[in-house]
Amino acid sequence: MTFAATVLTLYPEMFPGPLGVSLAGRALREGTWAMDAVQIRDFAIDRHKTVDDTPAGGGAGMVLRVDVLSKAIDHAREAHPGCPVIAMTPRGKPLTQERVRELAEGPGVIVMCGRFEGFDERIFAGREVEEVSVGDIVLSGGECAALMLLDACIRLLPGVMGAASSGHEESFENGLLEYPHYTRPAEWEGRTIPEVLRSGDHAKIAAWRKSQSEIDTRLRRPDLWERHIGVRVQSASGAQREVQDD
Repeated sequence: MTFAATVLTLYPEMFPGPLGVSLAGRALREGTWAMDAVQIRDFAIDRHKTVDDTPAGGGAGMVLRVDVLSKAIDHAREAHPGCPVIAMTPRGKPLTQERVRELAEGPGVIVMCGRFEGFDERIFAGREVEEVSVGDIVLSGGECAALMLLDACIRLLPGVMGAASSGHEESFENGLLEYPHYTRPAEWEGRTIPEVLRSGDHAKIAAWRKSQSEIDTRLRRPDLWERHIGVRVQSASGAQREVQDD
């Protein structure tokens, strides 16, 4: 099944962009996924092709009109009825690897890219649009964020990455940051590859990698570490209850 990526944007020429090269580009050419960049302006309702207006209540900037956005969404949903609609916005819920994996396992995604001051709020209730953020930053528009979201999904599609297990030991897949990597030369500017990685002892290597993953997560992302510990404790408690029930 081909993963259908539809992007609603004022700048369709930005797509596929970097998704047209490397692994994603090859998968696009092979038909593993499909790209459709839809011009929001095509759904404007006046002869001037107006897509925005001044904010209700006053203030700087412009807001994308709900009547135009709704027509663009309806068009995309008619073509891909099973695909969720996601709006890239700093006001959204943080994107996670878990959500990316869920999307990659589905038929595709419709991504709506904001510009100016963003979207008329009514679109989220009127069209069941999921708000997603790629970080605590503000971009000029949602296109770069959409590329990030799609890249994260596409690389998980069957056959895109070389090895089927490539995506399972990476950062966030198990609630932790990935362990550090090394390769030749064995020594560089007085710095050497950790001895355990040259030992050939796979059990010791696995234990070292797990330990490094936990250390790095605890030091670099204490928020992830706290969640990981909480999930681990909750899981252990559940297992204990099951044993007692038996």
